[in-house]
Amino acid sequence: MLIKTFKFLGWTIFGIVIFLLLYVISVYFISKITVNSNADLIKKQRQIPIYILSNGVHTDIVVPIKNEIKDWRNEIQFSQTQSKDSLMNYIAFGWGDKGFYLDTPEWSDLKASTALKAAFGVSSSAMHTTFFKQLKEGEDCKRILISKEDYQNLVNYISGSFSNPGQPQWIEGHSYGKKDAFYEAKGSYSLFYTCNTWANNALKAANQKASLWTVYDKGIFCHYK
Repeated sequence: MLIKTFKFLGWTIFGIVIFLLLYVISVYFISKITVNSNADLIKKQRQIPIYILSNGVHTDIVVPIKNEIKDWRNEIQFSQTQSKDSLMNYIAFGWGDKGFYLDTPEWSDLKASTALKAAFGVSSSAMHTTFFKQLKEGEDCKRILISKEDYQNLVNYISGSFSNPGQPQWIEGHSYGKKDAFYEAKGSYSLFYTCNTWANNALKAANQKASLWTVYDKGIFCHYK
């Protein structure tokens, strides 16, 4: 009986190691495959600036607070941030696991239960929004000019990610700083669909260069060197 138990544990550990190995290999190679690779060659009137912004782990999609297509102030309120500062020009959207967002401000706060729920897609999600006056381009911040049509597609994608697209439900009492806020969102985070997968899909929705599939930020930024 003891031998069978050890064999079972051995095969279980072996299976986990093989799965993780295949996962890492797939993440690396599939993220290198570009979709919409000819986006820059298609003749469109590109006049709306958007940004992809990374903190080294997580990617945000940054858009103008208002233009003729969308005024985000109708849904994301300055008054729902600590600063209540309305002199902002851009708003960043970042989708992610609600437990990570709200209960794990620092990696030292991470609980095993939070990590397991996130990994296996059994938890809820949230949208993190942050206001910016301006952004500085660099390795972790890339500016992209897109057409009005593509921006409308992006707006539809972002709005559709909120649990209530027409009137986002503010998660009161939670923020990382003075110019951000959280809202209820649709979907579940998992090993195969992360915050970066969401951002990558946002670029796909806007007909911009993106990875075929990625779960990490470099899988997006490698297409914007």
